[in-house]
Amino acid sequence: MAWNPDVYNQFKDERSAPFFDLLQLVELKKGLSVIDLGCGTGELTSKLTDYLEDSKVLGIDSSAEMLDKAEHFKTNRLTFLQRGIEDQLNINDTFDLVISNAALQWCSNHKELFSRIISILNKGGQLAVQVPSNHYYIVHQLLRDVAGKDPYKKALNGWIRDHNVLTTEEYARVLFENKGTEIQVFEKVYPHILEDAEAIFTWISATTMLPYMEKLPDDLKENFKNDYKKELQTIFPETPVFYPFKRTFISAKF
Repeated sequence: MAWNPDVYNQFKDERSAPFFDLLQLVELKKGLSVIDLGCGTGELTSKLTDYLEDSKVLGIDSSAEMLDKAEHFKTNRLTFLQRGIEDQLNINDTFDLVISNAALQWCSNHKELFSRIISILNKGGQLAVQVPSNHYYIVHQLLRDVAGKDPYKKALNGWIRDHNVLTTEEYARVLFENKGTEIQVFEKVYPHILEDAEAIFTWISATTMLPYMEKLPDDLKENFKNDYKKELQTIFPETPVFYPFKRTFISAKF
């Protein structure tokens, strides 16, 4: 997908808040080998590197646009590669810490995925993950509703983006079945206050809407955006808008 880092960063503070909560789950050790799955623009990966003294960190991301921004943060302890998450799991590299902040929701079959991720951990290593878990919220339901009506339904061949994120109970079981210890899985709501329905649209356009834009023909893209905006404005006519964003945190040692 063609990510737009500038649009994504319009809500930089809101998007980064869960990362700092995720960081609190990471056990501080020196000299770790670390990989950040889905590092994006690299700014938060840089903060992770600062947090982990004398550790070497590799950030991977499939987006060339994001990694162009990440280049600024490269150091002798922090490097970046353009590589998909599932591609990385086919390589024999192993790490003391695997961390991922708001990226694994784009990958399918999380039960198998997490087992594969755990397999690249060194003995005694830690997994620390955060994923958005608000896919049933009205904002996302409206997007699916618009995509499910013609002419978009026909143009998309009935495609609707799958929900890949599991429940907290399911994640806890996956960690247990893979012999995890010190298991922590919990959900947290971040109460974002956005200006209006247009601001919600901008938020969604930088992430969840991207696969739809990628699949729709050019002559339908603007109509799709406008129809979605109308739905949002009907549900959120007020200003400001309260937007409760749920995130799932997953951590264990192996």
